[in-house]
Amino acid sequence: MSENVVHLHKNTEPTTEAATVTTLTVVPEPAPAKPVPLWVRSGRAIRTAVTHETTKTTARAVARHSLYTVNGGRIVARRAWDGKTGARYERMLRAAEAAGNFEVAEEWEDRLQRFREARHRRRMDLLHSPVDAAKGVGVGAGMSVGVLVALGIVMAINNHDIGDVITPLTAVIDFIGLLIRIVQIVWGPALTIGPFLALLALWTVGSKQQAAPAWALPDNIRSDEGEPITPSIVVKALRDLGVPALRNAIKEMGDAGAGMLGPIRIAGCGVEVDVMLPSGVSTIEVQNRRRKLAENLTRHEHEVFITIPQAARTVRLWIADSGALDEPIGPSPLVTDETMTADYAKGRAPWGQDLRGDVAALSLYQRHLLITGLSNQGKTVALRSLALWLALDKSVQFLMGDLKGVGDWAMFDGLATALIQGPTDEHVIQVTEMVEGAVDEMNRRLMAPPGTVFPALIVLVDEAQVAFMCPLKDEDGRFYGGSKATSRYFMAVRKIHNQGRAVNVLMWQGTQDPTDQNLPKLVREGAHTRASLALGTESQARMALGDKAVDGGAAPNLLRPGLDQGTLVVASSGIDIPKGQSSITVRTHYVDDDGAEAITDRAKAMRDGVTTLHVIERGEERDPLRDIFSVLGDASRVLTQDVLKRLASLNQDAYGKWSFIDLKRVLDGTGAEPYKSDGRMVVGRERVARALTNQGDEGSASASE
Repeated sequence: MSENVVHLHKNTEPTTEAATVTTLTVVPEPAPAKPVPLWVRSGRAIRTAVTHETTKTTARAVARHSLYTVNGGRIVARRAWDGKTGARYERMLRAAEAAGNFEVAEEWEDRLQRFREARHRRRMDLLHSPVDAAKGVGVGAGMSVGVLVALGIVMAINNHDIGDVITPLTAVIDFIGLLIRIVQIVWGPALTIGPFLALLALWTVGSKQQAAPAWALPDNIRSDEGEPITPSIVVKALRDLGVPALRNAIKEMGDAGAGMLGPIRIAGCGVEVDVMLPSGVSTIEVQNRRRKLAENLTRHEHEVFITIPQAARTVRLWIADSGALDEPIGPSPLVTDETMTADYAKGRAPWGQDLRGDVAALSLYQRHLLITGLSNQGKTVALRSLALWLALDKSVQFLMGDLKGVGDWAMFDGLATALIQGPTDEHVIQVTEMVEGAVDEMNRRLMAPPGTVFPALIVLVDEAQVAFMCPLKDEDGRFYGGSKATSRYFMAVRKIHNQGRAVNVLMWQGTQDPTDQNLPKLVREGAHTRASLALGTESQARMALGDKAVDGGAAPNLLRPGLDQGTLVVASSGIDIPKGQSSITVRTHYVDDDGAEAITDRAKAMRDGVTTLHVIERGEERDPLRDIFSVLGDASRVLTQDVLKRLASLNQDAYGKWSFIDLKRVLDGTGAEPYKSDGRMVVGRERVARALTNQGDEGSASASE
């Protein structure tokens, strides 16, 4: 029982009675710590010993060498069985049938038949072998004795000693006796050492084959490379997938599940196989177990793709060679082929490679485009690659808005009619007015006679989510951003989606991290070509590509952020997609800034010169003649239609509704009237410059008067 400690404290402070007061304080003594029980300390020591790295290494070594011996015995037994029976031939025959190689299967069946015939002949020969062996031994023994006696006679004649006749026989008998004594001496130790030598031989076989689980192998032997894909490996992976109906169906199949598999085809840097699932097993059950299936195939999750082909109750597996998807693809033909040109209507942009290693080329003809993904996954480069290819068609025009504003699109200066770069709300206003100008151009084209063919006008907005999220209002109270009927950017995009395709006015947008707020449903569903880089969730994948593509196996949310940069899942009628699939995975070519500048230089050389507007001017008094001169750029003459388009891009309010009559009205009487060149009406730069000079002289003269 613990005792209390008494402390005396003298109070020296003055009191009313000027007395000193002494107080008693009783402080309980703290209880001593309870000792840790012995069984607890022992348990901790055991746990430390068991989890120590040395213990783990030792346990792995013991397990490894034990399994080397056991599995070495299995390997030797299997080799012996294969040598004595036709098991090897039957195994290869089943594999060939499962792979659909029926010619190879027939060849293995012929080999099996020949093996059985040879084995039958050997067994029949064994029936007569004892008699033949006895005859052979008798004849051999008689001949040997005769030879030895003849040799003895020769020795006796030579030595003049009759006893030498049996000397060779005696020597042979003595030699046989010596061998018997040696065997008697060695036999005992051999019986003791023999089993150990046999175990050593089995261990050697097992160690050479590394016949132990991966966890038991030493670190310097363990390999991340997956096994080659064979029918048996695919069936085993499906059997161990954790679907009871599938596992039971495979067990009940007479061919051990090989009948489920179609031919295993080489497809690029991997193989492809169709699997017809047994009754009672849904394709979604396999899709939802992608990671486990990949691990069963000794692959990483990103190296196995599961899609749904056209055939009912079938899944298509594409299995990459281990590590192949981490290797870069070759450079873009846009960089390597300096003679390449583009054709908007009939050509296809060389975007990259699909998983089979085939060229992935995308048709851009009359297709609105949407590319989305997480930040820093290669969205801008993928979108820019398409624009770079299309720029090599000199008839194509661009209106560009880069709402990131770090110079990713700077090389299009002098190529695009408008190029707005910057992330601020003012830049969003500029981009919105640029898109609205494209709507006016679309409406002007729609008023043209039926059958009129217009050049492509690509309205490209990168980082479009910035525009949708802009909170500013105009003077009429309409939001620039948002997704309502009064939202200016949203409505302009919707109008182009609805009618722009018919007159080759196309909307291309790049966004990141899609949500219903920064990428409205009506906008994303208005795109004909939808592509997605790595995303975070399946719901985002459905926003990016649509429900049909995701239900068909598209899974951009399973791409690895940071590791699968530039890898896109594409849903579009403009790219070749395997029959029955709703999407395709494309590894895009990387074109850096230097390569992009070289390509745009070639594109600029194909054109007469384009004056790029960096600000959409509005709300001010205009000098039409001076504006006409500014949009002519460095070209000696420009088509009147192109002059009207450039004026509309310069100032939508002033020139958006201009027609050829308005242009002719301004130029009449100035000496710069439109004239025909090669059968088409053009405006001459030199004439407009002369008219401006004359205008300035007249103004000076008026001022002097």
